Amino acid sequence: MKTIRVCCGTGCLANGSRAVAEEFKKQIKELGADLHVECAVKETGCIGICENGPLVTVMPDDIAYYRVRPKDVKDILQKTIRTDETVDRLLFKNDEGERVRKLQENPFYSRQIKIALRNVGIIDPEKLQDYIDAGGYQALKKALQMTPEEILSEIETSGLRGRGGAGFPTGRKWRTAAGYDDFPKYVACNGDEGDPGAFMDGSILEGDPHSVLEGMAVCALAIGAEEGFLYIRDEYNLALDHIRKAIRAAEAAGILGDNMMGSGRKLHLSVVRGGGAFVCGESTALMASIEGRVGEPRAKYIRSVQHGLWNKPTVLNNVETLANVPYIILHGGEHFASLGTEGSKGTKVFAMVGKVKRTGLVEVPMGATLRELIFEIGGGIQGDRPFKAVQTGGPSGGCIPEKMLDLPVDFDTLSKYGAMMGSGGMIVMDDRSCMVEVARYYVQFLCGESCGKCTPCREGLKQMLAILTDICEGRGKLEDLDLLETLGETMQEASLCALGKSAPNPVLTTLRYFRDEYEAHILEHRCPAGVCTKLTAFAVDPDKCRGCTACAKACPAGAVSGALKQPHRIDPGICISCGSCREACRFDAVYTKGRDVS
Repeated sequence: MKTIRVCCGTGCLANGSRAVAEEFKKQIKELGADLHVECAVKETGCIGICENGPLVTVMPDDIAYYRVRPKDVKDILQKTIRTDETVDRLLFKNDEGERVRKLQENPFYSRQIKIALRNVGIIDPEKLQDYIDAGGYQALKKALQMTPEEILSEIETSGLRGRGGAGFPTGRKWRTAAGYDDFPKYVACNGDEGDPGAFMDGSILEGDPHSVLEGMAVCALAIGAEEGFLYIRDEYNLALDHIRKAIRAAEAAGILGDNMMGSGRKLHLSVVRGGGAFVCGESTALMASIEGRVGEPRAKYIRSVQHGLWNKPTVLNNVETLANVPYIILHGGEHFASLGTEGSKGTKVFAMVGKVKRTGLVEVPMGATLRELIFEIGGGIQGDRPFKAVQTGGPSGGCIPEKMLDLPVDFDTLSKYGAMMGSGGMIVMDDRSCMVEVARYYVQFLCGESCGKCTPCREGLKQMLAILTDICEGRGKLEDLDLLETLGETMQEASLCALGKSAPNPVLTTLRYFRDEYEAHILEHRCPAGVCTKLTAFAVDPDKCRGCTACAKACPAGAVSGALKQPHRIDPGICISCGSCREACRFDAVYTKGRDVS
């Protein structure tokens, strides 16, 4: 029996993977008995290497094909399925330029250890039997034979910390909720994931929804809950569809519902669609939204494990945290704790995007360094340009410079340097990224997403945005830098929730590690990266220009002139400083200079 797995995660679907899957089904049906082998097509969740999708794997031979199109289906069936040959043009080319057959021979995968993503890209997320065949719901079956104390002890032994960003010990949270005799109790899943560039939780919900349901069921047994809610970002249409189908299938099979696996225990799960507010990723704002109220956070001295949904004990974990739970129950807390660092156990999923060659979904043991993630797994910077920074932890995360690439990625280390691991978003930047503009962009995003309940966050972000805009447009003053630091420190101390407390991170870390860029904007009226249009003019170095005309063709304003094979020039009166000419030039002949803003 051969199985053809076609990645049908959101990224590959956008690249046409559904058409690939349908073409396989069509041609297999047409070939019929002539195929001489039993063959099935399986539509899976995201396999991870989004840059090279759609991805097709042929099992049990474990042959991986990349960037597959419907026109390639015939060759795969004729060669790989019929004669066990490979279609070499579709194989991955490693760093040495060699073609590799197996998924694990690809450097993107070879260093990964998958726990939360163990089934994503392998099973069909819409088929309950696929999950069961992969060992699904065995952890729940085992947990039903355990006492709540035994479940809690196993989670505590694992050292699992919340993967949503705060890193709070999961076992401690569960034990606290279990200790209250106030009923009903609730379990909740945070699938809101509003960080720009992040898609970890969405990929798990799309590719392995039952693992999240099983994790919630184990939690419910541990704390004594009979009802739960999954709060899922409204834009995640595929995730919403798959999680609803998973709940219906599990209830129909008697796994969830009024009599879980014949045990007499109850658990009913419902899906709540998030309204698009970034602040609803914060636990108390999320619970207010589930209750139908405005999504605003409340003071943290009121703990959700005691007074959560409808003022009852509630455990809220994010998607990735819950996906780890069945693995821990099945394999033991000690096994999970053997991975990672002293203070951060297990593995972590990252969404690696930006100026990195191999973008996608990555799961590695805690403690892996930024260098390993970006250069060994991610393959380095696009176009082999210089690395400048990596922003970790979403819009509230800090920007880490090149000199800190060997920092281990875990909850505690990054926070020491003004950054944070957060939920796992990782945006890689090259030398053409302006760190002042990066800070301004994230502050603008957070300014729009602040709920406005507390003054430090609401007003602090507005003032930060105004100052950063002035700097990017040539109106900045040196004293503005001290004011930005004062504002940031005040927000960290006085804001009500984690959004306001962490919002200054992009500003404070860029000031700390890239202060020279701020000073160039203010003192020289120049953006070193050539991003801030009010401070940037472009010119052509005649000694480097080959006259290829690429810059002229790319210029939307018609500012570039010159004959073929002759040095070109840019008319500053017409140039709109968009940078298209620089991006198009293959000879690094286009350079930036300051612009007179007087």
